[in-house]
Amino acid sequence: MDRRDFIKTSFTGGAVISLSTLLNCSQSEKNSPFPKRELGKTGEMLSMIGFGGILVSDEEQANANNAVAKAFDRGINYFDVAPTYGNAEDKLGPALKPYRDRSFLACKTEERTKEGAEKELNESLKKLNTDHFDLYQLHAITTIEDVETAFGPDGAMETFVRAKKEGKTRYLGFSAHSEEAALLAMQKYDFDTILFPINFAAWLQGNFGPRVVEKAKEKNMGILALKGLAHSRRAEGEERKYKKCWYNPIAPEDDELADMALRFTFAQGVTAAIPPGEPLFFPRALEIAANVTPVTREEEEKLLELSKGLEPIFKTA
Repeated sequence: MDRRDFIKTSFTGGAVISLSTLLNCSQSEKNSPFPKRELGKTGEMLSMIGFGGILVSDEEQANANNAVAKAFDRGINYFDVAPTYGNAEDKLGPALKPYRDRSFLACKTEERTKEGAEKELNESLKKLNTDHFDLYQLHAITTIEDVETAFGPDGAMETFVRAKKEGKTRYLGFSAHSEEAALLAMQKYDFDTILFPINFAAWLQGNFGPRVVEKAKEKNMGILALKGLAHSRRAEGEERKYKKCWYNPIAPEDDELADMALRFTFAQGVTAAIPPGEPLFFPRALEIAANVTPVTREEEEKLLELSKGLEPIFKTA
């Protein structure tokens, strides 16, 4: 049974497969360097797939430790986590400790005030067993009010700027779930990175993403992607199949669409992508990124056709 068949069986057979088992890699994979891309003006080289901390939330510590170790064996050096991911920080901190000096660790805060952001920053540093982050991000800015509050008097950006000056973070960035908020944030500050949903259906049917990506490229920011393997928004009343995904991911059996969709995401100038939080989707992302090729004109046309009729997870208002 090859890896793709194993993953499909894991999805459809109802078996409980641990994250560390899914991350098993062959000796040839260990010996083959995982592809990396430069992160904008920072000059950092990140693995094209990032390890989202939500992967280890609610896992046994031993399983989290094994998963991180196996991710390193595979060549993953980019880790991203946030306080909102349940107990992910508590699990990732001990697991990442042996590899901290060889990793790029990104964290976030949804706090918008100076005091709240400072408190959460220090709590996250403690939980993650580190004296600094490589990247600290405003998390999930969605409204103009989010941005204005963060940049206003006693706003979170005061904590961010001071944290960088004091060496508590090397770079500053943000994640956003709206074009409007992202464009305003980039206007207000010269951020190093943006973490943003870059998804074939949202891009092609929702016109969501092109303006933001264009502006980020103009500013030579590192572009990090979310939702590259998302398929569509869940309909009202539709069953939530995966507890760590609020949307419908591309179906496990649809290898062709998954491959084209994630390569489409990378084709937009993305340095690295964070796969869906459900562990079963992580090996698929690793396999696609390890063998990534440019998207052809024919594939772009096919993605456009396949995206018709979908309800994208995000769209321009």
